[in-house]
Amino acid sequence: MAKFRRRTCIILLLFILFIFSLMMGLKMLRPNTATFGAPFGLDLLPELHKQTVHLGKSLDLQKSDRINSETNTKNLKRVDITMKPAKTSEVNLEELPPLNYFLHVFYYSWYGNPQFDGKYIHWNHPVLEHWDPRIAKNYPQGRHSPPDDIGSSFYPELGSYSSRDPSVIETHMKQMRSASIGVLALSWYPPGSKDENGEATDHLVPTILDKADKYNLKVTFHIEPYSNRDDQTMYRNIKYIIDKYGSHPAFYRYKTRTGTSLPMFYIYDSYITKPEKWANLLTTSGSYSVRNSPYDGLFIALLVEEKHKYDILQSGFDGVYTYFATNGFTYGSSHQNWASIKFFCDKYSLMFIPSVGPGYIDTSIRPWNTQNTRNRINGKYYEVSLSAALRTQPSFISITSFNEWHEGTQIEKAVPKRTSNTVYLDYRPHKPSLYLELTRKWSEKYHKERATYTSDHPVPVTG
Repeated sequence: MAKFRRRTCIILLLFILFIFSLMMGLKMLRPNTATFGAPFGLDLLPELHKQTVHLGKSLDLQKSDRINSETNTKNLKRVDITMKPAKTSEVNLEELPPLNYFLHVFYYSWYGNPQFDGKYIHWNHPVLEHWDPRIAKNYPQGRHSPPDDIGSSFYPELGSYSSRDPSVIETHMKQMRSASIGVLALSWYPPGSKDENGEATDHLVPTILDKADKYNLKVTFHIEPYSNRDDQTMYRNIKYIIDKYGSHPAFYRYKTRTGTSLPMFYIYDSYITKPEKWANLLTTSGSYSVRNSPYDGLFIALLVEEKHKYDILQSGFDGVYTYFATNGFTYGSSHQNWASIKFFCDKYSLMFIPSVGPGYIDTSIRPWNTQNTRNRINGKYYEVSLSAALRTQPSFISITSFNEWHEGTQIEKAVPKRTSNTVYLDYRPHKPSLYLELTRKWSEKYHKERATYTSDHPVPVTG
């Protein structure tokens, strides 16, 4: 009996040592410098994994915005994300993936909150009425009420943040860098101008350039359709941008086949302005021509309808982009048309820049627009879009968007959130970084494939 007890104790001791060794081995499998944060799975149990968001200044936690996550259980328990002051940290670029300067992402700096701006901006977006009163009466009206009720179907990991917060800007740059995106196309209005739901944002450009440069990112400009935009105002805009920001090391320039280094400008809703006006700016004989001057550049028009192709040619643009992340919404955004658009662009020496997106849902601000919703399908919609773009062998690829939360096209990190009135969409069963990781995967694929059909300069020229 004693011998049996000794043998049992020895077996039990060996079993305990085996379990201990196994647990230590599993713990070692988590890398110390993991690029994308916590191991997969912890996001499904937020009560075990409180996340930290940096906001630049010490906050009164009782007054700060709170972001609630939900567990993957029937109880739907809530936890609060902890807000801590941002810390200045050195960036080890060697730990981040290489950049692809032919991959651009549309970026919006129009968000605000009471801490940095004295009020909420854009998060409190109004619910837009349908133009037909008979349809409009069937839908709610009013404005969203942050921080729990925002103008989006998803909820940001950073909460209802301010685009003025330097730590938010830096977090965005780091996320872009982690996704191997090389260039951000900044939504831009001239000084003193703004979109109808926001405030002027030109004063943020220097900080965005500085933070971008820290991660070797470049910044180009996505010029919005402000009131009375024409050839003369655009000339002043281009001159202002190049004179004020053109010498910054993060200012994007592309080295053309002729050896000239030119900035790039995306022109949103370019079709609103008549071709004759654009020709005044973009052809050598135009009365306000920028061609062969210090203000020359690559000007990219938005292609919406098929008939716009010839207007773009007459206008003197250097290329086209498609912007919308809704496959089938416009001629330009329909994947099935990209091959013929690319053929047209090649024929007339234009750049073709297809715009890809992870999905689309704007019903938080346009509740009557369900027909244009495109489900993300856990990343499959995004990958189909990227695959369609790569098949055209494009000059560049643009992503709609990094953070256009109103239209649900963001690749920025989003988290689960439930309130008494709203259940926000999220990226589960995947991590909040899903679309950054997919972007990185396809960026690398695009970089390799592009090298087989082009021979242009591999990196942009700085200011």
